[in-house]
Amino acid sequence: MIHPIDQSETSTVLSNGSLESYRKMWEIRIFEEAVQQLFDSGQMYGTMHLCIGQEATAVGGAGILRQDDWMLSTHRNHGHAIAKGTDRRAMLAEMLGKATGTNNGKGGSMHIADLAVGNLGSNGIVGGNFPIAAGAALSAVMNKTNQVVLCYAGDGATNEGSFHEALNLASIWNLPVIYLIENNQYGMSSSIKQMVNVDRLSARAESYGIEGLTINGNDLFEVSRTVKSAIEKARSGKGPTLIEAITYRYKGHSKSDKLVYRSEEECRYWMENHDPILRMENYLLKEKAASLAELRGIQASVQKETDEMIRSVAADPEPDLNELWQDVYQEGTIGK
Repeated sequence: MIHPIDQSETSTVLSNGSLESYRKMWEIRIFEEAVQQLFDSGQMYGTMHLCIGQEATAVGGAGILRQDDWMLSTHRNHGHAIAKGTDRRAMLAEMLGKATGTNNGKGGSMHIADLAVGNLGSNGIVGGNFPIAAGAALSAVMNKTNQVVLCYAGDGATNEGSFHEALNLASIWNLPVIYLIENNQYGMSSSIKQMVNVDRLSARAESYGIEGLTINGNDLFEVSRTVKSAIEKARSGKGPTLIEAITYRYKGHSKSDKLVYRSEEECRYWMENHDPILRMENYLLKEKAASLAELRGIQASVQKETDEMIRSVAADPEPDLNELWQDVYQEGTIGK
């Protein structure tokens, strides 16, 4: 069973950054398409997890945080990082093992981090970021910084013990953290309907005495409105929120996924009826906020930037062998 999405029309009030948000979603999609091509051509090693089809949860979530607010991501992290403000070129350099990468070319696709913009990093351990987010939120409370923490996770991660432990701590300590679950229908190759016995993952919030909401994760406006409300609640000291955003990933779980567990018809249905970029595009045209030529110009501009970025990064240096042990251990003496 695929969870149905509310088809109600988006509010007719456009936010100030609608075109900027539209461009940001294209930045994410075109970046991911470029990463796919680089892997397929043998220019990138390791693994990667693409978020094509899930751009609205990134831009409507991480994209509306303050720069000093913190975000934690998952193995499917590229869109979140771009939305939070991490430089696309530095991310690409990281994935290509270049010294100019976000982690000096040592972390790769699943370990993008950028403290300068509040990106606390991605986590290759399913559910590993839930308790880290609670800890970051606790530090914000203790240090009185008025920061909030946004923690992304997939639907499969909500069955991990770390999810339940972290929500319990966030609840009893009233922490300023928002857990945003991207329910893209599948945890690796397993349908969510086979993994849980509840209609809505957000219902699990009730067990911990916190607010739980299920939203259309492909509607940029609905995502941003919901996350904004949760941010305001958390910042005012009213505690955590669990948000389930219904969405869909077009690509496989990772680069090696042959997609034998779902039909082409199912994927085509989501692409044709619920694509977040197409939904936003149709809305902008309907409201006459931009012409079709302007929207195509934005897409072309992002494509050109990305193509130039790929050519530029290819010439960057690789990390020096003498730097192998740098950034592995914290420098200094214990107790000082």
